Amino acid sequence: MAIKIAILKETRPDEQRVAMVPSVIDKLVKLGAEVHLQADAGNAVKLPDSAFKQVTVIADAKSLVGDADIVLGVQAPPPEIVAAMKNGAMLISFVYAQKEPALVRLLSDKAITCFAMELVPRITRAQAMDALSSQATLSGYYSVLLGATHLARILPRMTTAVGSLRPATVLVMGLGVAGLQALATAHRLGAVVEGYDVRPETKEEAASLGAKFVDTGVDARGEGGYARELTPDEKDKVSAALTKHIQQADLIVTTASVPGRPSPKLISKAQVDGMKSGAVIVDLAAEGGGNCEYTKPGETTRVGQVTIVAPMNVPSLLGEHASELYAKNLLNLLELIIKDGQVKPDWDDEVLAKTALTHAGEIKNEAARKSLETAKAVA
Repeated sequence: MAIKIAILKETRPDEQRVAMVPSVIDKLVKLGAEVHLQADAGNAVKLPDSAFKQVTVIADAKSLVGDADIVLGVQAPPPEIVAAMKNGAMLISFVYAQKEPALVRLLSDKAITCFAMELVPRITRAQAMDALSSQATLSGYYSVLLGATHLARILPRMTTAVGSLRPATVLVMGLGVAGLQALATAHRLGAVVEGYDVRPETKEEAASLGAKFVDTGVDARGEGGYARELTPDEKDKVSAALTKHIQQADLIVTTASVPGRPSPKLISKAQVDGMKSGAVIVDLAAEGGGNCEYTKPGETTRVGQVTIVAPMNVPSLLGEHASELYAKNLLNLLELIIKDGQVKPDWDDEVLAKTALTHAGEIKNEAARKSLETAKAVA
């Protein structure tokens, strides 16, 4: 029998993406899947049900997932939807287990195999499945455009009949995927660009994008492609070196975050208080509390003459392309899971083993397991 794949409509108020797009459906069918789609799943990105060919449209979410072998979503589905899934089925979506202990428990109790997209390992072979990176690329691009709309000046140098306008200075703090895309976008728009990261190996990447690297003399390389936490002395040293650059910038984009953990504070209140009039900070780490001490997640605020923009779920603001990239990430992961028309995950595969959150009634991810144990102890 064909594998039944169910595609959910997202229900969270700030979510405008959909887990699958029409251009990828035929590839799922070629894998041996029978695809079912929840009615109006693509409405937020202007994709009517009629745009999806070779699918069966079902209105009720519980009926949709009831006999599905694999359920696809962007955000973790609500508990009642997971409860409606058949025991032993598979769920693939972002989950962020530390924020969803009850859901993780339910997944385990129903022996659901859950692949959490935020857990895809950051290794070369998994790049085509790395949804965090694909979505961060769009966030980095959008951050500069968002910042530009809040500036009372232009980004590039411009010569007019009455004189020249100097280019804006853009400082990007955190040179992961989002930060590098922000650098590239700001440079293309004509700004003078500076980049900072606690990982010195990013210096060459910044230079390749036309940016000057702000070197603080601190090396904080960590595991898994993320930075480690700085010591108090290192924080003081970095702060002293960065203050001048922060207070000379017209636009700052901050991107430092680690999934499931609070965002590190890169900009202090004192540094903001000394920034130039009209400057703008776009804080892409708002989901984890923000990189700036003044940040209010989900809000745009004014501190003196400085504007701090802290959007949530930025990829969703570019829902069309975010959905397209995410759907391709899912397809590439599914190609590791579905073999010869059957669900056959190879548990010796590093990508699948590390992406698995739950399987066969067990919580496979150590951090999630510890988080759940802590939650139980507190309760």
